[in-house]
Amino acid sequence: MSYTISKQYTFSASHQLHGLEEGHPCGRLHGHNYTVEIQLTGEALDEHGFIVDYNVMDQRIGEWIASVLDHRDLNTDVPNIGQPTAENLAEFIWSMVDEKFRDVEICVRVAETPKTWAQYPGW
Repeated sequence: MSYTISKQYTFSASHQLHGLEEGHPCGRLHGHNYTVEIQLTGEALDEHGFIVDYNVMDQRIGEWIASVLDHRDLNTDVPNIGQPTAENLAEFIWSMVDEKFRDVEICVRVAETPKTWAQYPGW
């Protein structure tokens, strides 16, 4: 039996997607108020009954999102993303979370709008 927790974080950033057909709205510089959901799944709880303490998530993930992604131009300020799509952003955030939480399964969802999201890894 496994346990799963999740927490949402938000940040605002701009980006521009290159190589799209003429007139595509994402080809223009624009911004989003992103929502990121981090889901952690583990088989065991620690001595306090947590998979991971939410306060620890805030320290390791929330502070990183605020300092690296919030109010940034994803094209120029965060070069490790590549083309700054929601899909690539989800994988980029997943890689950072994986470095900080090695003993749990991780899933990252990134929403650019309330109606669109990308998830890494997939189902």
